[in-house]
Amino acid sequence: MDEQPLVLTFDVGTQSARCLLVRPDGSFADFHQIKYDEPYYSRRPGWAEQRPDFYYDRICEAGRVVCERSAALLKDVGAVTITTIRDTVLCLDENNEPLRDIILWLDKRQADFDDPFPAWKKLVFKIAGVEETTEIMYRASVCNWIKQNQPELWQKTAHYVMLPTYLTYRMTGVLADAKANMIGHIPFDYKHRVWKKDSSLTKCLFDVEQEKLCRLVDSGEVLGKITGAFSKASGVPAGLPLIATGSDKGCETLGLSVTKSNRAAISFGTTATVQLALEDYVEPQPFMPAYPAVPNNLYNPEIEIYRGFWLVSWFVKEFGAAEREEATVLGCAPEQLLDKYIERLPPGCEGLLLQPYWTPGIVNPTSRGAVIGFADYHTHLHFYRAIIEGIAFELYHSLEIMQKRAKRRVDEVFVGGGGARSDIVCQITADVFGIPVKRIQTHEACSVGAAMVAFLTLGVFRDYDEAIAHMVHVADVFKPRKTEHETYMDLYSGAYCKVFRRLEPVYRRIIKITKRRDIE
Repeated sequence: MDEQPLVLTFDVGTQSARCLLVRPDGSFADFHQIKYDEPYYSRRPGWAEQRPDFYYDRICEAGRVVCERSAALLKDVGAVTITTIRDTVLCLDENNEPLRDIILWLDKRQADFDDPFPAWKKLVFKIAGVEETTEIMYRASVCNWIKQNQPELWQKTAHYVMLPTYLTYRMTGVLADAKANMIGHIPFDYKHRVWKKDSSLTKCLFDVEQEKLCRLVDSGEVLGKITGAFSKASGVPAGLPLIATGSDKGCETLGLSVTKSNRAAISFGTTATVQLALEDYVEPQPFMPAYPAVPNNLYNPEIEIYRGFWLVSWFVKEFGAAEREEATVLGCAPEQLLDKYIERLPPGCEGLLLQPYWTPGIVNPTSRGAVIGFADYHTHLHFYRAIIEGIAFELYHSLEIMQKRAKRRVDEVFVGGGGARSDIVCQITADVFGIPVKRIQTHEACSVGAAMVAFLTLGVFRDYDEAIAHMVHVADVFKPRKTEHETYMDLYSGAYCKVFRRLEPVYRRIIKITKRRDIE
């Protein structure tokens, strides 16, 4: 192996799987992406499932392409990593074979809430003001739904695991995972990075038996070695170490160079998120945990917009017929045309304001999407820009909440995800936030972050600061424009922050009326 080894990394997303050969300078010696024909299937409205071997087959397919195309480089590969989507679970039997299909993070099935908590815990939750939140979390926990609806299957379940745990097993024969992957509706103590004890106050929200939970390791540790079976299926050389990393969002935050408290990471993905990197454990919102960061000494407080840049795709599908047709002729994406057209619209969309709560969150379960201020001169282009501005406003609002709770101030933002490809999205974000927005040299920040961990384990870099200096390079800086920022702040404080508070009683009434009619 050369003095400067390569890292082979897999990135398993909601829409596609990637295999990359990453160099220590953050560039890629090879890259292949497999887009899913069917990211998930729904047997019922709101459900999202996938067959057990779907993701394994996709990484094998991507691996074969890269390993065949770059066969001469395989001798230089020092380690393998994998990072995946979060909150996606499987039930395995005593032989580690799947008992049912995978349930994805997108799945919206609900468990019944039939007074499952002990009286003393109910009292504590009531005093703390989180009665509604705990009920929502209990209902959203897949383990509770399986217990209620598939009790025989739950009895056969020897291991209740996250997607990366299962893929690690298929790659190495070892059923273990990184602590930084434990993000979801599971009984994990985020502050101490261990499984919750049975005596924990909130274990009852997702009461998985201790014996069903896997072994956890720190990021950077060797999970196991690539087996002959996986090597045959994927082309990845047998015997290479698989290094523990963390979740896709966590790896992306690291890959964007966000390891200091003065920086924030924004991911413009299907779900839009804003994350910090803190040495102290600070909950981003009451009763919501800060996630374990990939660097073992840090936490990532995060607030998400569940329907983030999904809204852009939704808009193009529902209202962008003309741009779709034009884009087909020009050979480009319709979003590129829309981005170009909205540049001439002023900040604030001439009075159109959008709040992007298309899917309610745990903290505000009654929230709904809102668009206000329509006038006869507004077009679908105003609506499109209002979506982007609304997402930026909500991310700014989320960052303000976290900064206040953490007693920290952010002075620069690093952006990733599909939406970060758009210059107008980045510029609007800078104008709203009032601080520089930086875009790095690649849109594959997640894989860069995962590879960093392996390079540290291999001894290529001493620490993450050195790894970031070599692997992350700022390509574009979007500076806030004074006049635009002032306009956005007037809109934010004078209008945006008042929308939910004023409409929340209306939302509750709508929910009550429509639920009653559903029953009738």
